[in-house]
Amino acid sequence: MIYLDNAATTKMFEGGADIYKKYACQSFFNPSAGYNKSIEIAKELDGVREHIKRRLGTTKGSIIFTSGATESNNLAIIGSKRNGKWEYVFSLGEHPSVYNVARFLESQGHIVHFVGLTKNGQVDYEVLRRVVNDKTRLISVMHVSNETGAVNDLVKIGEIRKERCPQALLHVDGVQAFCKLPFNIEDFNADLYTISAHKFHGPKGVGVLYVKNPSGLKNIVYGGGQEGGYRSGTENVPCIMAMKYAIENIDVEKNYQYVKGLKDCFIENIEKADGVSYLQTESPYILSLSFSGVNGETLMRALQDKDIYVGVGSACSTKKAGNRVLESMGMNIDEIKSHIRVSFSEELKLDEIRKACHEIIDTYYTILEKVK
Repeated sequence: MIYLDNAATTKMFEGGADIYKKYACQSFFNPSAGYNKSIEIAKELDGVREHIKRRLGTTKGSIIFTSGATESNNLAIIGSKRNGKWEYVFSLGEHPSVYNVARFLESQGHIVHFVGLTKNGQVDYEVLRRVVNDKTRLISVMHVSNETGAVNDLVKIGEIRKERCPQALLHVDGVQAFCKLPFNIEDFNADLYTISAHKFHGPKGVGVLYVKNPSGLKNIVYGGGQEGGYRSGTENVPCIMAMKYAIENIDVEKNYQYVKGLKDCFIENIEKADGVSYLQTESPYILSLSFSGVNGETLMRALQDKDIYVGVGSACSTKKAGNRVLESMGMNIDEIKSHIRVSFSEELKLDEIRKACHEIIDTYYTILEKVK
């Protein structure tokens, strides 16, 4: 198998699975209980919080454990909402777990602005500058596009916020960036930052919301008051500890350079084929391609018969027609229909990349002959 859909999910580290078993079957205690073994688990969770903050590049703020990116994004946006004539700003490139929350706010009568994308997939900074104002409550912009690999200039966005609306909160969906791109959160001063473990070889069902100032956030889940009252429900200790294992065993700089080599190799091989175009974006982990004259989903299904797995966009929205992100970049319907997404991992080998390119090109030409 050659797995090229790592933006959808990654293979969990086997060592993380061992950690999961340990905390599920041996150190299985509820961290909210009052006896010593539970208190020790609670202390370990606090250690994980500090570890994540260090990886983000800060000692400030709080770490809230959630069930994943969707919950973290919902908590960040709904939890930041306030009564009054506040305005909310989102890019059109956001993941459905942000975009659909924005549409919900709009349906509730709130003033919501959507900022389009440029042809390179980044948010249009000039439009953003014009849209934000002294009534802006929240700006929500993803770090790395899950569709294209475009990396938004968060430092520039932070400067726009400081200049035009210093009272606004900045939320960043960092799902495709954390443990993949080297960065320091203090360089762009995000108030809220979303993380999902299964995007970097951790388990599914666990995520994080970093909150710089918890007093600016309200809970959206009610219950026993866990996670400082911001996210009630017994913490998923096995998954949290397995996530910590993944973070500890990822060398961001080393992986970045290696995966960049994989992407460069893929491009070098795939661009030899007539009818194939691609977006040159900053993240080495994601590559968006179009295969002229062939439906991307048809190509994806044909490749799976050869045990090669690619994506056709966000795994959370592949059953829906069209592609909001690519449309916002100015792509026409034919380009969108012929689109696939290839996403890489440091566990791939160069020989696998070359083989995959050969099979993708061969499969593309085979399908093209049939549809002519």
